[in-house]
Amino acid sequence: MRAPLQRRAHAAKLSDMASIPAAPVMARHPSVPQRTASGRAARARVPRAIHGDWEASEARRDPVEVLEADALTSVPDLLPIRYGRMLISPFTYFRGAAAVMAADLESTPTSGFIAQLCGDAHLSNFGGFASPERDLIFDINDFDQTAPGPWEWDVKRLAASVEIAGRDRGLRRRERRAAVRATVRTYREAMREFAAATNLAVWYSRLDAAGILSGFGGDASQSRRKAFESTVERARTKDSVRAVAKLTHRVGGELRIVSDPPLITPVEELVADESADGIEAAVQELLIAYAGTLRSSHRALLESYRYVHMARKVVGVGSVGTRAWIVLLAGRDEHDPLVLQVKEAQASVLEPYNGTAAPDNNGRRVVDGQLLMQAASDILLGWLRTTGIDGEPRDFYVRQMWDWKVSAEVERMSAAALLTYGQICGWTLARAHARTGDRVAIAAYLGGGGAFDDALATFATAYADQNERDYAALEVAARSGRVPVRRGL
Repeated sequence: MRAPLQRRAHAAKLSDMASIPAAPVMARHPSVPQRTASGRAARARVPRAIHGDWEASEARRDPVEVLEADALTSVPDLLPIRYGRMLISPFTYFRGAAAVMAADLESTPTSGFIAQLCGDAHLSNFGGFASPERDLIFDINDFDQTAPGPWEWDVKRLAASVEIAGRDRGLRRRERRAAVRATVRTYREAMREFAAATNLAVWYSRLDAAGILSGFGGDASQSRRKAFESTVERARTKDSVRAVAKLTHRVGGELRIVSDPPLITPVEELVADESADGIEAAVQELLIAYAGTLRSSHRALLESYRYVHMARKVVGVGSVGTRAWIVLLAGRDEHDPLVLQVKEAQASVLEPYNGTAAPDNNGRRVVDGQLLMQAASDILLGWLRTTGIDGEPRDFYVRQMWDWKVSAEVERMSAAALLTYGQICGWTLARAHARTGDRVAIAAYLGGGGAFDDALATFATAYADQNERDYAALEVAARSGRVPVRRGL
């Protein structure tokens, strides 16, 4: 039997892993009236109606060129899968084109108030997962692009995703506009509620399954409520035990992650010249480095597991091409598994445009952003830096692969379901922004009327048109052989 992780100093130096600078605890702050006045004054500089404007400038870069530049640090063999997934529909294209929209958002008007952003706040990057208290909560669930920036950028990406998803479902124009307006209105109204709340109340605020039904399920039919409750129950079974049942088999009496290249490739197939003992020793060192970024109590939990196996796994749409691994660990016995996801953290797509310095470690950038924005986070969320199998130093973040994680099937939503789901995402995004941005000023800027809601609905329509043109450009690039495509994976 392999030895468990040993308690010892981790290899990575925490001083080398810079986080978002914290404000002094006793820093001076403007009063609520001053913050309110600041938000209202911003309306004169940047009228809310102007947020509806979108027209590509003559200087706008070719979207395929932006995607190609974004893929320069990706695994070349996996890029055909990424482009193949993006070409399924304009909605899947949008999911993979965060870099394109980030470049576009730089030129859009902003009120001047900064918050920690998700950076890729489309509908499919929200979902449910287990809190440390073992409640199913709803929140943003992807932070690969997180960085500080204008709060409007997240809201515009979310609004555009509602419109694009509605088109994908064949919804009528008025149904799509109603869903976008409801999403933005809920964001605005939630921000105004958070502006009136205490700091601690904002920080402790969260949305669980019961809160979704009570706050957003009032108009839901009995069948939809039962379907939601069934989804919640299924989510509670999505854990490491289920992951092992789905992703492993026995080889010589030992559990091993299945080989299904290029989607799942065991580590020994990628580094065939390394011995099994050499691979295990290297992974042990990585786990020790990662363990050093956890709280001491959570580190003790991790150290009670032993390493079993590891494989590279293709995930998502926009993430395809980044280096993502799954690591199988065992606790008291093989019936006590833990499956970790170790995912490469590249530079945020917002980095060229938000005016902040590049972080020293992108893994910690992701972790810090997640801790700032989520109501509750995975207790095993951490980061590390290591030299990859190609000899290049890379940053990674680590989390449990499955921990009651569940995502909505956006591609199958009715008009009513899309409207409700957009509202849930809008509230969740407002709560995340209220934790790190000036919620009082933002709420004062948004106001009590629907001017911003109408503007964002107009923007979403115009940007969805742009997204369709960009999708068509990628189709042309695929047909010409400019970008490699592998479909059906």
